[in-house]
Amino acid sequence: MTIGFTRTSAERFFGRLVDAGVRRVIDVRLKPRSQLAGFAKSGDLEFFLRAVSDIDYVHEPLLAPTPDILDAYRKKRIDWPSYEREFIRLMKHREIEARLDPTLYDGGCLLCSEAEPQHCHRRLVAEYLGREWAGPMQIHHL
Repeated sequence: MTIGFTRTSAERFFGRLVDAGVRRVIDVRLKPRSQLAGFAKSGDLEFFLRAVSDIDYVHEPLLAPTPDILDAYRKKRIDWPSYEREFIRLMKHREIEARLDPTLYDGGCLLCSEAEPQHCHRRLVAEYLGREWAGPMQIHHL
C-alpha cells in the first residue's frame, strides 16, 4: 500500500490507514522532519500512529531520492520521465531489494507527501519491490 498526506485532513489520513488494516507506515521521504509536514512530521506522526491506531512507524532513507535528483525535478531541470529513470537507477544501485527485509512490508504502507501516486517516488518503490521480490503484485494507493 502507499499513501500521501498532502491535501487531506488528519482524520481522513488516519481513517484510510485504519480502514486498510495497515500495521506499519514506512516513511520514504528524504526529509521526514520538515516543518511543512504538519501532522505528518516524523516524530509527531510516529506518536499519532501509535496513539490513534497502534500502527508502527519506520523511516527508511534507502527508499528516498537523493537531494540532487529531487532538487532537479522540483526546479524543473528534469521532467517526470527523467526523474523516474534516475530514481529507478538509484534503487538498483542501492540494491534495495537485497538490503531490505520483505517481511517488514507485509501490512506496510509507503508514505510520502504527494497526494496522488502518479508523480511520486513511493509508486516507483512499490512497483520496483513488487517486481524484484514477488513478481507483479497488487498495489493499493490509499
